[in-house]
Amino acid sequence: MIRASTFKAKRVAVFGLGGSGLASARALSEGGAEVVCWDDGEAGREAARREGFEVADLAAADWSGLSCLLLAPGVPLTHPEPHWVVRLATAAGVEIIGDIEVFCRQRAALCPTAPFVAITGTNGKSTTTALTAHLLSALGFDTQMGGNIGKAILTLEAPAADRVHVIEMSSFQIDLTPSLAPSVGALLNVTPDHLDRHGTIEHYAAIKERLVIAADIAAIAIDDAYTRRAAEALEGSGRLLPFTVGKGAGVVPRLYAIGSSLFAHEISGSHATSEEIAVLEGIPSLRGRHNVQNALAALACIRGLQHLADAGRLAVAPGRRIWDIERLRDALATFPGLPHRMEEVGRLGPVLFINDSKATNADSAQKALLAFPEAIYWIAGGKPKSGGIAPLAPLFSRIAKAYLIGEAAAEFAETLQGTVPFERSGTLADALSAATRDAAASGAREPVVLLSPACASFDQFKNFEVRGDAFRDLVSAMPGVAARERRP
Repeated sequence: MIRASTFKAKRVAVFGLGGSGLASARALSEGGAEVVCWDDGEAGREAARREGFEVADLAAADWSGLSCLLLAPGVPLTHPEPHWVVRLATAAGVEIIGDIEVFCRQRAALCPTAPFVAITGTNGKSTTTALTAHLLSALGFDTQMGGNIGKAILTLEAPAADRVHVIEMSSFQIDLTPSLAPSVGALLNVTPDHLDRHGTIEHYAAIKERLVIAADIAAIAIDDAYTRRAAEALEGSGRLLPFTVGKGAGVVPRLYAIGSSLFAHEISGSHATSEEIAVLEGIPSLRGRHNVQNALAALACIRGLQHLADAGRLAVAPGRRIWDIERLRDALATFPGLPHRMEEVGRLGPVLFINDSKATNADSAQKALLAFPEAIYWIAGGKPKSGGIAPLAPLFSRIAKAYLIGEAAAEFAETLQGTVPFERSGTLADALSAATRDAAASGAREPVVLLSPACASFDQFKNFEVRGDAFRDLVSAMPGVAARERRP
């Protein structure tokens, strides 16, 4: 645990008592702060009481004695309208922060050059965060991973020399971190998402851009208009490390891809060279063009750390190599991937079963459909999001048949009508049974039963993890299936 000593003797309100909220309360209390907790739900309040924290209704509190409000990232800050606790804090002139801001202040106080990698983007940030941490661990670093993935940041070990924090950050978390200043900040992509919380795509993109603007080294993909604009704003600063899967223009990339081959473009004075780093083909956990971008982003983070180490601006042992291409190549090949993200869960003869339950919108599902050229038996549906699956029409030729589940079944059927064969399966179990039957009978060399729903899960499952686990369990229970080991 990180003890938040920079808040010692201050009275801090913590609102939102899920896992990260309670972790924040513990860290603040251990650091000597006086903590008062509240949550809109009784379950959260009771959890805080069980741990001995003061629980008081902030709607009736005296805000004059509060130093700041630590807000859970899920609580609306600005849109569709500020939460009542945000309005009260603003009216009282009380600073509103999140748990990553507490980490940033501790780092600034304890070891301001401790290696800190922060990663954001609409899609791919979890895989990139996990891959970056995997690569650094393979290089022998004490690697702490958390934030929007896995552990709450304040449950990790404190910043220190030769200890690297690799932190995934959502737009909500960036919004609550005013002193964010990572060693390396990575921005992968920006597509419409969470607009109910940010109002416009422009506002959403500006929040994402803040992470790289504040970084010592900005690793930015130049493959979409918003990220390219962020890169162009930093061109000539000496802090930009751009990368591209091949669609970027206007900014010369430092890392790039040709197909599944990854290259580094190195510049030394008037000389420039390109060196192949790795080939991703044959690595199951890094299938698809989107994972080419994720791998480039992770490598850009590693390259950025080496640049800072070479300049003496990073707290690592003198002469320690971070950019070690041979070791990085080997580590890429052993990346286990993440559950529910293009996760191979089993085979039945030639039939491959892929759990991509994390694909909760059309943009994410597009990445999965692009990963397989044909013979896709696609399980889609759930609680629909705006836009549906119409944007996926250019990829419909890859789909042998679709199996529609949940609330979105009727809407998706209308979009697919006359273009893709489909059936309304209703439930995940029925969809899997039908898709397996048809894939096995197809005669294709490697037919794929793909769960990539392009929908939220909330109509039938608690979250995408539960949905993905259900798919895995159903696949594993089928006779004759060779199930793959569950990813950690």
